[in-house]
Amino acid sequence: VTAPMPGKVLSISANPGQAVKKGETILVFEAMKMENSVVAPEDGTVASIVVAVGDSFEAGATLASLN
Repeated sequence: VTAPMPGKVLSISANPGQAVKKGETILVFEAMKMENSVVAPEDGTVASIVVAVGDSFEAGATLASLN
């Protein structure tokens, strides 16, 4: 799961090993003073979350991976 735009992680809703459904929020980030959600693109299991709360990232950065 990649970042659609640069931002800063505000909260993480999913944990590695957790099953997620398509459209379920994985994390929330701030970009341009707005909160945005990163959602699961498909049903699966969270393999890893590669950012932490407070981390900044660029567009296209990998934020999480699903199995």
